[in-house]
Amino acid sequence: MKLRFLLIYIAFVLAVGIAGCYVIAGGKLSEEIPVHTIEINRLLVSLEEDWDSVSSYKDKPIESDSSFDYSVIDTNGNVILYTRDDIAKSISSATSDYDIIRDIEVDGKVSGYLIVHNPKAELEKQTNMKIALFVMSLILLTVVVSVLYYVYLKRRVLDPFKKLKGFAVRVAGGNLDTPLAMDKGNVFGSFTESFDIMREELKASREREEKAVKSRKELVAQLSHDIKTPVSSIKAMTDVMSLTASEEDKVTINAINAKADQIDSLISNLFHATLEELEQLEVKPEDINSTDIVQMIKDADYQNKIEKLDIKDAVVFADRLRLNQVLNNIIFNSYKYADTGINVTSRFENAGSKYLFIEIADKGPGVPEEELEMITQKFKRGSNAGNKDGSGLGLYISDYLMNKMEGSLTVRNTGDGFAVEIGIKIS
Repeated sequence: MKLRFLLIYIAFVLAVGIAGCYVIAGGKLSEEIPVHTIEINRLLVSLEEDWDSVSSYKDKPIESDSSFDYSVIDTNGNVILYTRDDIAKSISSATSDYDIIRDIEVDGKVSGYLIVHNPKAELEKQTNMKIALFVMSLILLTVVVSVLYYVYLKRRVLDPFKKLKGFAVRVAGGNLDTPLAMDKGNVFGSFTESFDIMREELKASREREEKAVKSRKELVAQLSHDIKTPVSSIKAMTDVMSLTASEEDKVTINAINAKADQIDSLISNLFHATLEELEQLEVKPEDINSTDIVQMIKDADYQNKIEKLDIKDAVVFADRLRLNQVLNNIIFNSYKYADTGINVTSRFENAGSKYLFIEIADKGPGVPEEELEMITQKFKRGSNAGNKDGSGLGLYISDYLMNKMEGSLTVRNTGDGFAVEIGIKIS
């Protein structure tokens, strides 16, 4: 609220109040009591001259030919005539009303009385009415000015403040795209531009933060990818060394190879999880024959744990690389947590089914029933994992990839072990 408008409003209210007090205190609204001395004397003379005919009247109302009202009574208090019914008609009532009482003398003797009505009460009533109307006018004027001033405050202060409040709520809620409308005509006009600059800076800061986070994730992905190269070299060297090593050395070489496999699996999970967060796990489905799936499973089973392999003939629609990753993850998990024989079977849901379901089942201890739903979530592992190394990403990534390929992944306990079933869309 601008100070000059507040000062003008205060000055106006004070001026109206002072003017009202001056008018009332100065008596400018009061009515003066008229003086009719000459007319009263003339009337008195007329009554005295015509008393014989006047005295013959009894309680007679007449029209006044003077600028005042009066009544005439005889010495016995009998009303002879009067001009108004509500004026005094006796000496006692005239005295209490401060009326003028004049003797009517005939031949030097008082024959009656002329009571001239004093209009003081009526004049006071008129004065009070004028004062009331004057005060009411001042009040109405003040109310009108106050309403106009409120409208001004609402348009220039309250409404802009609500807009600023709504803007602050949107910014707090994360909406940094909607600008604040500029209006330099209101009280907050000089602030609106600053608030919008703040919004733009917050938006730019968020974009910089998102860019930095993305850069860090890309760095992790790049490092994960780069680490896989020396790990592959280690595995290749251990394979060469195992050809010429003694039986005692082969034990050490096999341990090195197993640890290299473990590192490779963890790095792959980290790499895939990072890419998934960056939304860079691209899936490019194509037609794949079920014989190719058989070969993928055989390649993944480098420990030859699969005892039964039955894949029905079909042409499925899937990403070859991603499907291979899913099968490798499931079989590797079976190696790590069960270390038993594996049965791979397949089925169609029913005649004309749109999916080929492949179940990979081991003969391990399985997973507690209450934990089945959560082991496909990110960084979640079953309580039976014990001290085995793992990141809780294998099944999560597999489930993610199958969904991207419009397929499915489910887990269950079979009674004899643990089973993972994937559903692959048929072309």
